[in-house]
Amino acid sequence: MVKFRRVLRSTCLFLLLFIVRCTPPEDHIKCVSENNNCTITNSYGTFPDRSICQAAYAAYPTTEEELISLVANATKAKRKMKVATRFSHSIPKLACPDGLDGLLISTKYLNRVLEIDLQSMRMSVESGVTQRQLINEAAKAGLALPYAPYWWGLTIGGLLGTGAHGSTLWGKGSSVHDYVVALTIVSPSGPEDGFAKVRRLDESNSELNAAKVSLGVLGVISKVTLQLQPLFKRSISYVVKNDSDLGDEAASFGRQHEFADVTWYPSQRKAAYRIDNRVSSNTSGNGVYDFIPFRSTLSVGLALVRTTEENQESLHDAEGKCISARLTTTTLLTSAYGLKNNVIAFTGYPVIGYHNRLQSSGTCLDSPEDALMTACPWDPRVKGEYFLQTTFSISLSVVKNFIQDVQKLVNLEPKGLCVLEQYNGILMRYVKASSAYLGKQEDAIDFDITYFRSKDPGTPRLYEDILEEIEQLALFKYGALPHWGKNRNLAFDGAINKYKNAGEFLRVKQMYDPFGLLSNEWTDQVLGLKGSVTIVREGCALEGLCICSEDIHCAPNKGYFCRTGKIYEKARVCTLIRKKKQL
Repeated sequence: MVKFRRVLRSTCLFLLLFIVRCTPPEDHIKCVSENNNCTITNSYGTFPDRSICQAAYAAYPTTEEELISLVANATKAKRKMKVATRFSHSIPKLACPDGLDGLLISTKYLNRVLEIDLQSMRMSVESGVTQRQLINEAAKAGLALPYAPYWWGLTIGGLLGTGAHGSTLWGKGSSVHDYVVALTIVSPSGPEDGFAKVRRLDESNSELNAAKVSLGVLGVISKVTLQLQPLFKRSISYVVKNDSDLGDEAASFGRQHEFADVTWYPSQRKAAYRIDNRVSSNTSGNGVYDFIPFRSTLSVGLALVRTTEENQESLHDAEGKCISARLTTTTLLTSAYGLKNNVIAFTGYPVIGYHNRLQSSGTCLDSPEDALMTACPWDPRVKGEYFLQTTFSISLSVVKNFIQDVQKLVNLEPKGLCVLEQYNGILMRYVKASSAYLGKQEDAIDFDITYFRSKDPGTPRLYEDILEEIEQLALFKYGALPHWGKNRNLAFDGAINKYKNAGEFLRVKQMYDPFGLLSNEWTDQVLGLKGSVTIVREGCALEGLCICSEDIHCAPNKGYFCRTGKIYEKARVCTLIRKKKQL
């Protein structure tokens, strides 16, 4: 049986490596008739509380004038409204209008490149332009957006709303919003403005610091102007080392290499360091990055992988998870994570190529319909990946201590973090302090952690207590900032108090939308305006909807209990009482 499971895992990974054409993601807005009586979710098919949000109407403006009319009409009717992006990759409930009578404003067709000024190296786009589209159009003009998220299925408006970023400690940093030099935003207003006000902000206006990371609560962005750079080449190599000195090396490594990042495999006690720098454009090389987990995948392969995970969870098969993790890591490292020296194959390091071909990927979006024979790995229409993400940034001044605390947990439970390595470990990206009011407050490392989620909200995950303690260590002991576009509810509890200019942001919010028409219950809670973002109900700690503080949160009738953490005395983790044979 063990041999069969190992063969099955090998087969699954082989299928994941296939480069195939793929069914494109479905529209996350669904309406009963025309654009009425609608629902919205994210690209994963579920929000942290597993709800599906409703709205009375959905609208798809194609011009700024149409957008202004929509905002004005909704404001006049005192109707709640929220912006919806083309791909909806944010995990939290940013796109949900309150109640049943709300309006969804999709930027799907606000997707034009408006201007490229070669002299100033500035590019103006509508907010629905995708990151991939921006990168490609800039490259055609010999320009480059220097830093960007690694997944190209994002819109410019969406990634600004959540503060999305790449990885660097150089220049202005890795956050896209720090390269915004102007934007246009449409907000509700009174009858004197025709019920909608258009503000055109530039760097001379301090309100730009609120608008360029806004969670969508200030208005609908219609136009963004970005400062670009001349197109350049990069040289990338991965070096794998023991993680014993990761705490010492983490901060300095980011200053040594412009596009550095680290992929950490704590249970395997190793880390893959990405040595990534600019090189002369005369340097030979035509490399491309086609990240393997973002490729089109056969649906049968996705189902096999998910079934294997579910069986490991139900059997408490920690060793099986560790075998899968090692196999996944070996496959990705051998395949250079999807780097290719040319369009066809990886032949060895360094991989050298133009920046636009290396900075992000997402080929599972390039797809005709094929009746779901293939899909993006997380497509909710097939049995595939179903996961949670915990993502936070920790100041460089204390990051060594956090890394060492995680290593202590690994020493206590050597198999405890294999569950992360099945999802390619912990991605560590570098971020700089930002001028945005809701941007990063200090130079930091962003830890991106992805892990299995059960289809049953009442079923605990294997070694869930270890992951819960890591999350609480980061948020409460080290004061980590949550990524606005990821995370479970717990990460946002009290987070607004960690931003020194939160008061300025709220002042601008009151000025731009005094009626709160662009806010919802979730954003009000996150911004500290109304109640708490945590949801207290039986089993809520299992889903990160609350901190485990009372037995009801862990459903004791199902065999769960709350206890303190292994190394962090203030941690409250939810644990399943297992039978001896399952330990």
